[in-house]
Amino acid sequence: MNSLETIKKRMSDPEHESSASTDSGSALQLQDITRRFTSGDQTLTVLDGLSLRLNSGESLAITGPSGSGKSTLLQIIGTLDRPDEGSLMIAGQDPFSLSESDLATFRGQAIGFIFQDYHLLPQLSVVENVLIPTLALGNVTEAQRERAESLIEAVGLADRMGHRPGQLSGGQKERVAIARSLIMEPTVMLADEPTGNLDRRTADEVTELLLKMQTQANAVMIVVTHSDELSKAMGKRHELQDGKLV
Repeated sequence: MNSLETIKKRMSDPEHESSASTDSGSALQLQDITRRFTSGDQTLTVLDGLSLRLNSGESLAITGPSGSGKSTLLQIIGTLDRPDEGSLMIAGQDPFSLSESDLATFRGQAIGFIFQDYHLLPQLSVVENVLIPTLALGNVTEAQRERAESLIEAVGLADRMGHRPGQLSGGQKERVAIARSLIMEPTVMLADEPTGNLDRRTADEVTELLLKMQTQANAVMIVVTHSDELSKAMGKRHELQDGKLV
């Protein structure tokens, strides 16, 4: 059994889920997360005993001023950074209990990322960019390519599959990023200022599309944003203050 199959078995094993989490119904659970950064003899506590619980299909906007810890929180949920204290559970799995190689596999399977600056590879076509997360598992299968094409159609870019990012508008690039985030059918979607580089009309269109795709996927979605319009569209809204969500 390869690493991905092992992780999937752990995630779907009822005995593992009941022993690993106090609430097996939560797709995402953070408990008493604390993150500190030290520079010289100064220690800054960015996250201070933060807790959060979300079920499949729920959406949350996290707001707060620059420097409040929003990006740090997103990196921890995305398993790109580790907390100094506290626990993270995704679909009943503690990702930080995995080896580094299994953690990378878990991250690619369970978490979909959407970035403000798109992070598309300029030399690849739209469909190739959407397929990038599948490459960690080996050669692209016909089923994966069909799913990529279906997602591209769903985000309204059926006539752009062969285009490269340089031939797309900002809104179209964000649509590609949304499709890419869903290719592995993730449990959690994380979006960092997904409308930050877009004009108001395009931002509204991307917001509507984000919610539509997230609802269809029945995934948890967390959006970090300074946009009042985007945050109000989410099912829940929290502000990060003094290291806690309020």
